[in-house]
Amino acid sequence: MTKGNTLTAAFSVIFASNYIMPDFLKNSLFFLMFFLTASSFAQEGKELDITSDISQIDEVKYPGALVMYKNTNQVYIQHEGIEMWCDLAFHYKNENFVRAIGNVRMKQGDTISMRSNYGEYNGNTQFAWASGGVNLKTPTATLDTDTLYFDRIKQQAYYRTGGTLRDTASVINSKIGRYFLDQDKYSFIQDVVVTNPEYVIESDQLDFYSESGVAYLYGPSTITSEASTVYCERGYYDTRNDNGYFVKNSRIDYDNRTVFGDSLYFDRPTNFASATNNIKVLDTANNSVIKGHYAEVYKDKDSVFITKKAVAITVQDNDSIYIHGDRLVVTGIPEKRIVRGYYNVRLFKSDLSGKSDSIHINQQTGLTQMIGKPILWSGLSQMTGDSIHLKSNTKTEQLDSLKVFENAFMAQQDTIPLFDQKEKTGFNQVKGDVLYGTFLDNALHQIDIVKNAESINYMRGDDGVLQGIDKSKSASITAILEENELVEITKWKQVDGEVYPLSKFPIESREFPGLNWRGDERLLTKEDIFKGEAPFTLTKIEGIPLPEIDEDFFDNSIPDEELDIPEASKLNPSDFKNREEDAPSIGVPVNDKATIQEGTDSIKTQKPQLKELPKPKVKDSTTTNNEG
Repeated sequence: MTKGNTLTAAFSVIFASNYIMPDFLKNSLFFLMFFLTASSFAQEGKELDITSDISQIDEVKYPGALVMYKNTNQVYIQHEGIEMWCDLAFHYKNENFVRAIGNVRMKQGDTISMRSNYGEYNGNTQFAWASGGVNLKTPTATLDTDTLYFDRIKQQAYYRTGGTLRDTASVINSKIGRYFLDQDKYSFIQDVVVTNPEYVIESDQLDFYSESGVAYLYGPSTITSEASTVYCERGYYDTRNDNGYFVKNSRIDYDNRTVFGDSLYFDRPTNFASATNNIKVLDTANNSVIKGHYAEVYKDKDSVFITKKAVAITVQDNDSIYIHGDRLVVTGIPEKRIVRGYYNVRLFKSDLSGKSDSIHINQQTGLTQMIGKPILWSGLSQMTGDSIHLKSNTKTEQLDSLKVFENAFMAQQDTIPLFDQKEKTGFNQVKGDVLYGTFLDNALHQIDIVKNAESINYMRGDDGVLQGIDKSKSASITAILEENELVEITKWKQVDGEVYPLSKFPIESREFPGLNWRGDERLLTKEDIFKGEAPFTLTKIEGIPLPEIDEDFFDNSIPDEELDIPEASKLNPSDFKNREEDAPSIGVPVNDKATIQEGTDSIKTQKPQLKELPKPKVKDSTTTNNEG
């Protein structure tokens, strides 16, 4: 029985008897009762309630302590909703403080339980400290560390000597960690590593919500697996469903393909990714890149779909080919890559440009097929037909030859206006069933028209004076170009032909049926592939806000002499100080008691946290007409 209980029993005996108390004793007793009551109210916190099998006092060895031992049952401690057990306890009643040693357990309702080799608990401040094999369990996760601070007033736990958190999906290691019980949230800082059987996350700073399994990544972060590596400087990852959303310098690296974008969505189970705004898909195997503002990547199908100002760029020696369409689809393994472009396709390189309804490029064979009203410009020459094929050398990737099928027509505008039609110039024209062209040093050099070949040629001397107009029919025609100008025409098996002076050449005969000169549509720069299109506005993406940084775990404003640290505690004032190097470097302080290291991602305003992933448009775009 404690001292207080003994006095209470004595008073009960006095008041229950017929004993007549002298007045002076009554007054003394009243004063004593008032004094004891006042002392009780002066106590800073509710007293610890401790029971044990064996207890003793040894003022020589343990001054001020009641030493309690385990015999059959462990020492049991209760205080304000917390329970503790241990093999040996030192209770400092005057300081409302206990030191627990050996098989220490602590439990707070059904929210947390903790085990350690050693523990301390201050009943006045409701502050606990544990060391040696610390294991903290919550309904959703388990934390292991060497040293743990637990503030029951704030309902927060904190470590800064390294810790490991385990849940059903992952293991998280970090140097510094803070657990917010009310939110079931962990904030990890420095050397954060999340290990999962399928991937590893490394980050400077990470917030983890244990109940949902959602992690927020801040600062340079990577998610590495066998199939891919994700990099971002701000991200959201669902460790249970294995999908994530990433912004700020985000990218996904595959074996031979890297996807960049202002925002990325990634789903690991399906190996699907989508990207929005300022997209770049780099194909290292084929030295090419695709750009646009919306993309979908299907890793298992080796396919990429891209739209919204989509352009594919193939890099060549000192030159590049640009292909633009309303949407582009790239499929196949690197050795058999296929590029398809749909709707309003445009092609540009320094000395060649064209348009068609669609395009098909086989990078294995080097064959490019322009389909649906194709037109090609090479220098001043314009070529049209039912379809146009371009053939490239697969080793050098330089253009080798071209072929125009059915209704082949080549026209070149004469450079000097006609004297009898000063508002017009004439056109050199060659037409036939099929046109074959060959390239020399990546420039069109020779053209052969076969079957039903016809030509109109404005012949000029070196001084530019028109000498006559040659109109003829033959089995085939060969034309030679130098620096993109027609310099020589050879007719094979000519069946009809005549040279006319301009005055004798009828105006209605100066153009073959089917001539449709579209020189004003010719692409002169790579920017012209977008010429005439409506202005484009970037999609408004949902960002991931910076984390809200709560007040520091310790209050550095409290002077050392005012800290409530019992004399018997192993802790000293320096243990109750926040170290600058332990503060987060990214976030928004919610009050003036929150410390943030100097960093580029520390700002003064904040929006609410992203609650769920944006809904991506997940379709197989290789078979559906998805415009993103």
